[in-house]
Amino acid sequence: MVAVVVVVVVVVVVAVVVVVVVVVGFSPLDLRSMSLLDSIDDPKDLLRLDEGQLEVLAGEIRSFLIDHMSNTGGHLSPNLGVVELTLALHRIFDSPKDRILFDVGHQAYTHKLITGRRDLFGGLRQDGGLSGYPNPAESKHDFVENSHSSTSLSYAMGMAKARDNEDDFVIAVIGDGALTGGMAYEALNHIAQEKPKGLIIVLNDNGRSYAPTVGGLAEHLSRLRVDHRYEDAKQALGRMLGKLPVVGDLAEEAAVRMKDTLKEMVQPLTFFDVLGLKYTGPINGHNLPLLEETFTKAKEFEEPVVIHITTEKGRGYGPAILDEREKLHGVGKFEVATGKPLANGFTMTQVFESALLEIADADPSIVAVTAAMQSPTGLNAMAAKYPDRVFDVGICEQHAVTMAAGLAMGGKHPVVSIYSTFMQRALDQVTYDVALHKQPVTFVLDRAGVTGPDGPSHHGMFDLSFLRMVPGMVVGAPSTEQELGEMLTALTRHDGPGSIRYPKAVATSIPTGPFEPTPIGQWEELHTGSDVLILAVGSMVEPAQKAVGRLAEGGIAATLINARWVKPMDARLPAWAASHPHIVTVEDNIVTGGFGAGVSEALAQASVATPLTMIGIPPDFLRFGNPESIRDEIGLTEGGIVTTVQQALSLEAH
Repeated sequence: MVAVVVVVVVVVVVAVVVVVVVVVGFSPLDLRSMSLLDSIDDPKDLLRLDEGQLEVLAGEIRSFLIDHMSNTGGHLSPNLGVVELTLALHRIFDSPKDRILFDVGHQAYTHKLITGRRDLFGGLRQDGGLSGYPNPAESKHDFVENSHSSTSLSYAMGMAKARDNEDDFVIAVIGDGALTGGMAYEALNHIAQEKPKGLIIVLNDNGRSYAPTVGGLAEHLSRLRVDHRYEDAKQALGRMLGKLPVVGDLAEEAAVRMKDTLKEMVQPLTFFDVLGLKYTGPINGHNLPLLEETFTKAKEFEEPVVIHITTEKGRGYGPAILDEREKLHGVGKFEVATGKPLANGFTMTQVFESALLEIADADPSIVAVTAAMQSPTGLNAMAAKYPDRVFDVGICEQHAVTMAAGLAMGGKHPVVSIYSTFMQRALDQVTYDVALHKQPVTFVLDRAGVTGPDGPSHHGMFDLSFLRMVPGMVVGAPSTEQELGEMLTALTRHDGPGSIRYPKAVATSIPTGPFEPTPIGQWEELHTGSDVLILAVGSMVEPAQKAVGRLAEGGIAATLINARWVKPMDARLPAWAASHPHIVTVEDNIVTGGFGAGVSEALAQASVATPLTMIGIPPDFLRFGNPESIRDEIGLTEGGIVTTVQQALSLEAH
């Protein structure tokens, strides 16, 4: 009897397994883990899933991303919005044979998940972990580290023209505001001219660029406009009318005009239509069957196709949806239930935000300009109080700078607030539109120096070099919260171009004004000694102060200068240099052409031959990871400064 019961139980269990495997499509691995995501190690694994399973997978991916980013930080909402889009792309196209490019690259987390990097997400943007952007060193499915926006169409055009096989596809996914960048329009113009086969542009409209247009009629039209039957019917009608006697040409022209008029009635011409690019959309970017159908039909054309999809930024996560402005775009560690950040305290960005508002209160000529970074660069407070004095121009740094020049020519004093790494995109405009005309524009560069998690393209390591070379440009780097307010005050009263830079850093407090302006070109002597002269810039002043204390314990007496103005330099520099046997400069900027190089040039002009050692970012791109670890690797720490000074003096002694 017992044996019979055992046999029955076994049969039932086996039957259940068979039903699940055959009907539901799970593998034994799925049964063990009860997670579809755990069974996806390659894009081809997606092909065995049916529509219902894909919906389950999309939900699992969103839960996975929320859980992991609550511990690591990252670009949360952009990735929650492109889950279905990414699944559809990888089901219809054959990566890496077909090249999928993400612009901006911070939308590629789902792409990373389904291309074999699921187990690395615990170290997202951490030392030795997973990059927050596409990274060719990580996977054959990544092609460029495109973490600066508006670049994908140019990459795609080049790749399309360089292909050996025109049957391979190049797909550029551009969105999250990236199509506001002028470079994208330059590329579109060229694509429309050349019309390379197999280039597909997916415009991911998540409400942060184009206003969404939705509805059943739009989706129906989108099906028709990428359907060959529609194209063939139009051509057949044209040929038929063209054969009519005498009035054939006129009849064909009339037919074209009728078609265009009808299309204008139901859906006005888009920018892409005007360029001559085949356009379809907008379609629902969360409707997987519709996405797959559209991508499949787009592959049939002998010319580029623009597919306009609408997605919901932050989809599936309530706190992101409720965050009306930022949608929890970029986050640090956060509480999953509420979306609230776990870190407390102030930031240097908040210090700038408070100081700028006080300055703007006192001076109605102060206006502010940003390139799609109003909140991240500290302009929210001013925008709330003076909305007509803050201008967000989109991801258009070049336009932002030249517009600021125009504002200055009209009697305003613009404060252009931009991340350091993005400022270099407008160097031509800074040089010729602002500086050449000697206009009073103040550039405030957030995220200067070593920033960390976002990697090579986001470290603000070049601004001291390229701004120092601009004629007439004042370049400053405050070392404290109070000094930030004082230097900002000085520059907003200056009658020419100026800039200050500050790091992504925690602040101890938010000082209140009014701020006394720091005299431009005047440095601060913090400590006096006779063995070595240390000139430190900005965020490097604090570790240099600690290093001076440790050096004193070892019998080395150092003079420490807060070299807060990189340009113009303090007129006392030659005298300080001549009275010390060695000079050490410390900056969180690339050493090539930076502050140390400027000191060397100034001393050469003054005929002062004191030996000089430069501490800064080496001439190479920095990795992503913990900022403190990166600074330690390159010697931009208290210990690194101590070691460098000791070695320099030891060499001098020999």
